[in-house]
Amino acid sequence: MKNVVKCHIKKGDSVIVIAGDDKGKTGKVLQASPQTGRALVEGVNFVKKHMKKTEDNPQGGVIEMEAPIAISNLKVSG
Repeated sequence: MKNVVKCHIKKGDSVIVIAGDDKGKTGKVLQASPQTGRALVEGVNFVKKHMKKTEDNPQGGVIEMEAPIAISNLKVSG
């Protein structure tokens, strides 16, 4: 059985980041994964990903996108 983290955060919740580089930022949870203990939050934890040219992305280049952040670094706001 996998380690499942007790998750107090659900999809659609407004959260505040309480630790890390994005401390103090707020956002809406787009996706929560108790199996990995991480959540994807809108506007938080941006990373740069180098994309190859494809039919879907003919330009290619460097794309900025949100990466999952640890649930332990989030607090439900409101």
